[in-house]
Amino acid sequence: MKLIKLLLKTILGLGFFTAGILHFLREPNFTKIVPGYIPFKKEIVYISGVIEMIMGVYLIIKKPSESAKKLINTFLLGVFPANIYMARKGIPLGDKRLPKSALYGRLPLQFALIKLIKIL
Repeated sequence: MKLIKLLLKTILGLGFFTAGILHFLREPNFTKIVPGYIPFKKEIVYISGVIEMIMGVYLIIKKPSESAKKLINTFLLGVFPANIYMARKGIPLGDKRLPKSALYGRLPLQFALIKLIKIL
């Protein structure tokens, strides 16, 4: 079980870190999915990118404490409105225009991710 958790922690850490880097490399793609009622879109994209990189490094080098797990899951819930906005507006995932059903299908994955963080 320890090996599985280590592998899961590493995969999630690399995923978060990569997503964080993409916030800088493909900022316009991320800015598009910030709901219209939220100001300072570009700044929020950069800040959330930094947070994801920090979370990624943290997961790779350390076993997350219960407090860290709660903070990561709070972040995941905090960015969930962007995923909903993306699905509602049919915003492309990067360069790929997906059917709305696929965009809505991604939403439950956020809760699966939250569950995975809890079991680390």
